[in-house]
Amino acid sequence: MTTAVTWIAADWGTSHLRVWLMDGAGGVIERRASADGMGTLAQDGFEPALLKLVGDVLPEGQSTPVMICGMAGSRQGWAEAPYATVPCTPPAAAQARLVGTSDPRLRVRILPGVKQEHPADVMRGEETQIAGFLSLNPGYDGIICLPGTHSKWAHISAGEIVSFRTFMTGELFALLSGQSVLRHSVAASGWDEGAFAEAVDTVMSRPERLAADLFGLRAGALLHDLDGATARARLSGMLIGAELAAAKPYWLGQQVALLGATSVAAPYRAALMAQSVPVTLADAERMTLEGLKAAQATKDTK
Repeated sequence: MTTAVTWIAADWGTSHLRVWLMDGAGGVIERRASADGMGTLAQDGFEPALLKLVGDVLPEGQSTPVMICGMAGSRQGWAEAPYATVPCTPPAAAQARLVGTSDPRLRVRILPGVKQEHPADVMRGEETQIAGFLSLNPGYDGIICLPGTHSKWAHISAGEIVSFRTFMTGELFALLSGQSVLRHSVAASGWDEGAFAEAVDTVMSRPERLAADLFGLRAGALLHDLDGATARARLSGMLIGAELAAAKPYWLGQQVALLGATSVAAPYRAALMAQSVPVTLADAERMTLEGLKAAQATKDTK
């Protein structure tokens, strides 16, 4: 490697570890990843997992800073980084937990997540994506939606996370399509845009019918040979429609920034645009890196 690694940015999720080897100007020298997520590791396994991924680039005789966000800071992770409480700015270096390491070539800090007391809610990792978006869009006031396994809706004002809510939409989709009776009717791939839009509209209008409409996917397959791809789109539309109905106080009359991979964010964008909501798309992985860069750039007093 011809360019010296100045510091390392890391996103440590439940099922993955992603790192970016950074130069002194904030540029990415190399991106690396492994399947050593928090969910696969005991507490004493985090340092070896990190060294396995980056040990070859750590210079001898000095400590290379590592800034980590995500589940490594959870109670079950490497070291618990206590939550910041809303309203708050996204946590930065001064709030990060300094973690002791056996290898002197590492200087590891883990960013805290964010909590909300009432209604009770938490996030770990998403606050860094929010920080990344705000670093690229200073002065942004509005809503940031982070779709995924556990979708987040965050109200942003004056650079602070004011409030947020989490919806288990992605996890519900995985459970219903893969483990419920609907697994016999919902295809693993394919899409029907019209069926998705109709399902969103139906559930937003009559959310009390959701449980019955869900079973209607199974009945439709048995009685009318409902196509599996159409059933998949309808299931997604029902669940996203229910989420949008519940999150209406967040997006109604607001601008919304969607932070996510295109495949995940696109259905949300379509559903919101059908409600005449102005939407901005941003790539979640890029926002994570930008948030880690913003945290690293702040004054560290530890």
